Amino acid sequence: MSELSLKNVVKRFGALEIIHGANLDVKDGEFVVFVGPSGCGKSTLLRMIAGLEETSGGEINIGGKVVNDVEPADRGIAMVFQSYALYPHMTVEQNLSFGLRMNGNPKEDTEKRVKHAANILQINELMQRRPKQLSGGQRQRVAIGRAIVREPQVFLFDEPLSNLDAELRVQMRVEISRLHKQLGTTMIYVTHDQTEAMTLADKIVVLRAGNIEQIGAPLDLYDDPANQFVAGFVGSPKMNFLKAQVIDTNAATATLALVDDRSVRLAMPVTSPVETGMPVTLGIRPEHFADAGKGDADLTVSIDVAEHLGNTSYIYATTAGGEQLIIERPESRTAGNRDQLTVGLSAKRIFLFDSAGKRLR
Repeated sequence: MSELSLKNVVKRFGALEIIHGANLDVKDGEFVVFVGPSGCGKSTLLRMIAGLEETSGGEINIGGKVVNDVEPADRGIAMVFQSYALYPHMTVEQNLSFGLRMNGNPKEDTEKRVKHAANILQINELMQRRPKQLSGGQRQRVAIGRAIVREPQVFLFDEPLSNLDAELRVQMRVEISRLHKQLGTTMIYVTHDQTEAMTLADKIVVLRAGNIEQIGAPLDLYDDPANQFVAGFVGSPKMNFLKAQVIDTNAATATLALVDDRSVRLAMPVTSPVETGMPVTLGIRPEHFADAGKGDADLTVSIDVAEHLGNTSYIYATTAGGEQLIIERPESRTAGNRDQLTVGLSAKRIFLFDSAGKRLR
């Protein structure tokens, strides 16, 4: 069994606390992705699971065993690094087998494991090459293969695709997803890439400043973010935010006015108490703008740039109040030729947050 759990895990460097009591349960065979901005603690948390960083408090449990004081090599984990970390003087075959040979693994079993990993990753023809003779994608396959031969309980990936170009990242993302389905092993993956997180994960863990903000399935976080930070971080292009003020309210409905654009009034249901005069933030995803006249209110914006991507256009625009928006529309070759665009705002498609980022609806 390869369940993993973190209970009130803390990391301090001197007096500075980096991880503030992280709690997480990972089921056997789950693919879990840590996401968050630079410096949020996602790689530090991964390194503590691996045993490369000591914990300052709390408990890490792998496969039913507390491993806080267990050496990295004995934790039943294998880690794939961003830098590949291959031995340049060794062939691919030697890189794959090195760890097993150093641990005294029987030769016959080592050869069997290496062959199995090479077959899974389709690198049989590369076995006698050295790292300098490989492309970036091939080096990453070898790095993953070196993890596979260890037959770990848990795979750990620390931004493994960040050194690859866009096309190779897509290819390797598909291969890692296929590998997870084939092996069925628990995997923990760190990335800052929204697309990687949304497409790979069974469960996403969103971190900010050493705190876990929300845990959930990718589409659950996308459709039901806990707060404004998660709403703005999960999804690409990111959610748009518009400043507004409550101008009228009753028990279940509030009427809002967009700041610096008093022509726009929007009545919408609320699930938390609001008060007249209260500043709020509206959140709307790029694809959730309606056509003009088909929402609950219309908003006219100035078009800055239009990006045409085939079946979709992304329109970068500015409101009367100077706020930047990204609007997704069906492909329109003429979108960038206009100065203005009017879109509809549908109350049912809008999230509402208070000034501290707490979700009100």
